[in-house]
Amino acid sequence: MRKLTYFVATSLDGFIADPDGGFGDFLFEGDHMTALIEKFPDTLPAQGREALGIDVPNRNFDTVLMGRATYQVPDGLPSPYPHLRQYVVSRTITDTPDDVSVIRGDVLEEVRALKAEDGLGIWLCGGGKLAAAILPEIDDLYLKVHPIVLGQGIPLFDGAFPMTRFRHVASRPFTSGVVSMVYTRP
Repeated sequence: MRKLTYFVATSLDGFIADPDGGFGDFLFEGDHMTALIEKFPDTLPAQGREALGIDVPNRNFDTVLMGRATYQVPDGLPSPYPHLRQYVVSRTITDTPDDVSVIRGDVLEEVRALKAEDGLGIWLCGGGKLAAAILPEIDDLYLKVHPIVLGQGIPLFDGAFPMTRFRHVASRPFTSGVVSMVYTRP
C-alpha cells in the first residue's frame, strides 16, 4: 500500500499560507532549498524544474493531491506538476487540463483507492481544509518549518478532526533557519 505524505512548508505559528493563500513570506533561498532539490525534486513545480534544469525520475511521489486554493494560487500554472498524476479536490472547479483530475465526491474514499494502487507515494502538497478532511489517511508529515510568524492565514489543518498522534522520526535544522521535521503514524 502506498503512503500519503503531507509535505508542506509552515510558519512557526502553524500557517501554510497567508490569508489570501500566498506564500511569498516563506524562504526560497538557502541551504534548505539545496536539500529539498536533492532529496525531493518531484515536489518542484514544472517551472522550477525547468529553471533549475531538473529532469530526473520521480524519487518519492508519483501522485500529487491538492485543495482548490493550492491549485489556484495566484499566477499558478494550469498543470503545475505534469511529471506527477495530479488531483485537485473541489466542488467548484469545472475546467482543468487533461492531466489534472478533479475529485468532487468522497475524498476519503478516493484517497483510499489511490493508496491501494501500486506505485510511489502520494504527496498532499497543500490545503489545510483538505488535510483536516483526510487526516485519517495521512501516514507521514514532512514539515518545513520556516522562521516566520504570520499571525493569521491558512492553518496546517483547518477544520474539525479527532486528536491524532504522530511519532517524531527526524529533524534537520538548516543555516537558513528552516527546520525540517518528519513524523509518522505510530
